[in-house]
Amino acid sequence: MSATLALPETLPGISPGVYSAADFAAVSEIAHREAGIVLAEGKAMLVYSRLAPLVRDSGCATFGSYILRIREDAAERNRAIMALTTNHTFFYREAHHFEHFASAVRPGLIENLARGGKARLWSAGSSSGEETWSLLMTLLGPDRTAGERIARADVRLLASDIAAHALRKAEAARYRIEELKAVPDPLVRAWVVPAGEETEIAPTVRSLARFRTLNLLGQWPMQGKFDVIFCRNVMIYFDNPTKERLVARFAEALVPGGWLYVGHSERVTGPALQMLATAGPTIYRRSEA
Repeated sequence: MSATLALPETLPGISPGVYSAADFAAVSEIAHREAGIVLAEGKAMLVYSRLAPLVRDSGCATFGSYILRIREDAAERNRAIMALTTNHTFFYREAHHFEHFASAVRPGLIENLARGGKARLWSAGSSSGEETWSLLMTLLGPDRTAGERIARADVRLLASDIAAHALRKAEAARYRIEELKAVPDPLVRAWVVPAGEETEIAPTVRSLARFRTLNLLGQWPMQGKFDVIFCRNVMIYFDNPTKERLVARFAEALVPGGWLYVGHSERVTGPALQMLATAGPTIYRRSEA
């Protein structure tokens, strides 16, 4: 991104001394380097609106001085990156993924658990938890007694996100009942309980999730491999080389025969195609070899 680009005319009343094209270019470079986020030229207004509160809170008079701050202060830099990320999600989003998981993946996981094996799932970019809980409720199924038995086996789901504030909401597991309207009623009846004016994901489901702040472009501390990885509508913010590197890492993190689910506008390309085969719309399976 060139620092000589002019800011769009849709930023009336903003002095170039407060927020300039050079500032936008600098933020774009930091966001790409730190989190793989690509900020196109038309995102200047978004950057201003997301970061202006942080600029004010930091006591900086200009974006330029704030940029100097985040270059030196890792914690503040992380706050800025989190402010630039979108945490929009909802329960049972892209329902065909959960339907496929229930019919094609879940039976094998249940059989393996019954033989004393383990099940490891990863919601990568889990945001505020809707995907995490949708996946776990689908795994446990609508029969609460059978689900309790599954939950006593060696089942764990890693829910990770770069945004700590989103993970705090996910871990709290409290939502308005209308937020669960897309979830099949039998799953809601089995695994959602009243909590004052809200609802809460049942303790059995919550006991299976582990929440971790994680930058997908950084080091992954996990040692084991996963049976299932959901990473949906995260890579849309990355450029193609970053996407290909990330998907290749996901493929390596899957057990042979493991499953990767990506967002509706995302596709697997590059080296990962040597390991992953298309198994359905935006669904991929790692080769058994």
